[in-house]
Amino acid sequence: MLAKILSAALTGINGYLVETEVDISVGFPAFDIVGLPDNAVKESKERVRTALKNTDCEIPSKHVTVNLAPANTKKEGAAFDLPIAAGILACMGVIESREDIIVLGELSLDGSVRPVDGVLPMLHFAYEQGIRQCIVPFDNAEEAALVKGMQVYAVSHLLQAISVFRGENKVMPFTVDIDAVFKNAGGGELLDFSDVKGQESVKRALEIAAAGMHNVLMIGPPGSGKTMMAKRMPGILPDLSFEESIEITKIYSVAGLLRNKNALITKRPFRSPHHTISNVAMVGGGRVPKPGEVSLSHNGILFLDELPEFARSVLEELRQPLEDAEVTISRVGGTMTYPASLMLVASMNPCPCGYHGYSQKCTCKESEIAKYMGRISGPLLDRIDVHIEAAAVDFNKMGSRAPSESSADIKARVVKAHKIQQERYKNEGIYFNSQLSASQINKYCALGDEETSLMKLAFDRLGLSGRAYHKILKLSRTIADLAGSEDIKKNHIAEALQLRNLDRKRLL
Repeated sequence: MLAKILSAALTGINGYLVETEVDISVGFPAFDIVGLPDNAVKESKERVRTALKNTDCEIPSKHVTVNLAPANTKKEGAAFDLPIAAGILACMGVIESREDIIVLGELSLDGSVRPVDGVLPMLHFAYEQGIRQCIVPFDNAEEAALVKGMQVYAVSHLLQAISVFRGENKVMPFTVDIDAVFKNAGGGELLDFSDVKGQESVKRALEIAAAGMHNVLMIGPPGSGKTMMAKRMPGILPDLSFEESIEITKIYSVAGLLRNKNALITKRPFRSPHHTISNVAMVGGGRVPKPGEVSLSHNGILFLDELPEFARSVLEELRQPLEDAEVTISRVGGTMTYPASLMLVASMNPCPCGYHGYSQKCTCKESEIAKYMGRISGPLLDRIDVHIEAAAVDFNKMGSRAPSESSADIKARVVKAHKIQQERYKNEGIYFNSQLSASQINKYCALGDEETSLMKLAFDRLGLSGRAYHKILKLSRTIADLAGSEDIKKNHIAEALQLRNLDRKRLL
């Protein structure tokens, strides 16, 4: 007898349907799984066999064949345990075969159902294909319920899944008010810029960077507050939209980083990997490809502290994601693309000891300084919009009791600038000034005669690359938005040029 049960699998962060076909026929007792299964899928026959035996549904001594279609794509993970078991039970006549419900779950030997990764993107795709019901592990229930319109049956044991197939109403659909969860979700207290004394020019640069989602590099001696300010950046970024939240949640689901009680990611990610990170951990990949830090930072911030301490190869891997806002990983089994629309915030010292140009304590030789700065390539620096100096703060400012501007005040201006950009680009498929293409720059960053003359002077004297020229125009557009100006003025360009510190230092 042949039975078919619907399941799903992943390619990148996108799901696709898998038809689990099960046939039990007369012949030499065997259990074969075909359809390009990996080792975890092949081992499912032992988990399924034992789980069925321990729930009094032992497989008959016949030839069991399982086909996971489409057969030309590799199937990975343990999420096929439950659909395979359901297919066998349908062949045995215990339940009816159904193709209008999607089944996901790993089985324990006692028949209990364990959670699996990637439930959200798989169910999201299934819903787009017209599937309106699903059976998932109980620990994946909140994640599954994020798919609006999907009727979720959350089970903790194989027997509960059987009752769902039989329509016995022993397991009621799991429901959650998604809008209320998103609206009322708490994310803990964010660090506030009011804690930062001095550094007004750096805080202004970070405000501009946040307003246009521009990449930023802070350069300064140890203890000048670079890390402190970077950690306060999430507090001045606009709140996530529901669509952005779902995008991030899908990535974290695939990476296996979701927890049941926090199924929906409602705060912009802030990732701060250690400088010993590997290439694969940064951009993603591996034998079983997973998203890397650049994708886990999607719609949020990737903070790289002490930038020159990262391996040169790791930093060079960032060039393509920063340019294209996505990562494409090619392996023998196929090609996967992960989103990586992030804001890079980085910090570094001016020399190995950290005090060059700021203190007599610096004993570094010119050759050592050049080698240290040379760890960051020109092409990577070109992809960083803002280069700003964070000088040491003097005692008077550190000891001042005068209140500093709060994150809430800065965020209000940033949100206002974001709304201007969203209205301007509503038909362009982009959201921020940093995402402008060359043709869009010509359209939205048009300059008057005086502004053009200033840009020509800067281009010639600073020896700017074409990319750096475009970065300055994008920054000028953001500064104009913060000022509420429809046109880019000379003072906006002048301020943008001041934010390209390393371009100016190349002339010294």
